[in-house]
Amino acid sequence: MGETLKDAADAILRRGVERAPGLPGVVAVATDRERTLYAGAAGQRGDGAPMTTDTVMAIFSTTKAVTATAALQLAEEGRLDLDAPAAAYVPALAEIQVLDGFARDGAPRLRPPARPITTRMLLLHTAGFGYDIFNEAYARLLRETRRPGVTSGTRAALMTPLLFDPGESWEYGSSIDWAGQVVEAVTGQHLGRVMRERIFDPLGMESTGFALTPAMRARLARMHQRAEDGTLTVLDGFELPQAPEVEMGGHGLYSTAEDYLRFIRLWLNDGAGPHGPVLRPETVAMAATNGLGPSLKIRALPGVKRHLSHEAEFFPGMPKSWGLSFMINDEDAPTGRSAGSLAWAGLANLYFWIDRTKGVGGFWGTQAFPFADPAAVENFLEFETAVYRSVS
Repeated sequence: MGETLKDAADAILRRGVERAPGLPGVVAVATDRERTLYAGAAGQRGDGAPMTTDTVMAIFSTTKAVTATAALQLAEEGRLDLDAPAAAYVPALAEIQVLDGFARDGAPRLRPPARPITTRMLLLHTAGFGYDIFNEAYARLLRETRRPGVTSGTRAALMTPLLFDPGESWEYGSSIDWAGQVVEAVTGQHLGRVMRERIFDPLGMESTGFALTPAMRARLARMHQRAEDGTLTVLDGFELPQAPEVEMGGHGLYSTAEDYLRFIRLWLNDGAGPHGPVLRPETVAMAATNGLGPSLKIRALPGVKRHLSHEAEFFPGMPKSWGLSFMINDEDAPTGRSAGSLAWAGLANLYFWIDRTKGVGGFWGTQAFPFADPAAVENFLEFETAVYRSVS
């Protein structure tokens, strides 16, 4: 069985690199609750070296689930009330207002929110924050006010208004960056240190962090940009801030596929790590449940900044919910993924899923913009399908 999956997955990754328009280098891993089912890579890192399973990548929004895990740990301990006003922990949140259009001169019109933001809303993306990559109002806001984007790692980048009153809709955005600030306020530590002590060290994730160590940098993949004609170019000098004012819990981590697989296995095992519990089973069950209610569903992400993202939607036409903090497919997916599975992605075309029903999960990654690259999505879904065929 293992050899069959290896042959199939190796061929899929090779096709991803060799078949036009092609990908620079890809890595994919899969696991059940106990062991790695597959680990492989194809193509190049971008510096002449081959892509490997321990290649370090900027993992962007796959950071979010890690930040959520830290918040859930604090909630278990009674140190964080998910349903209390988050401004009780981070007073700056009390300053945030709702965007109510723009004046003729382009200035944003603001009003007070109808209710406070809670940490649960932050984890569910129902607080009202957005991203300029996926929301035209936010893109205009940043243009009109010359406000820095979240990848700047600055506190000013967080001080954006809400798109609606907290709790009234779903909008993918910078909420988890604020959740990271809640974690810092509760613990009195930087987010990276909290993650290192509470998640990375217990799981053996030695190549994950906001800052690149010399050992990580030696295995770092280069970022690529795909042009409209399909060609790929290395983005010389691209790097997330290494000494940011704010360690952004929504997108700031570097990691490897091997490390992230350890995190996936934690969620497959109801919060149990190799050396003891990291989360309680009841916490995992709660976080893995639809938190949006029966009527609210997540939407496709519009590609407002086309050099950074196409329009993005997983399994178009299928209803999808959100947990704390993962996408949940409400129906069985054509790849074999069970209804109720957890998943999400990162801007540079990184994708993962966690199927707690069938006890299998995986991670697929490359380093290329824009997000939802058709060649990347196709290759990821082919890989996921091969994994399910091997375990059925």
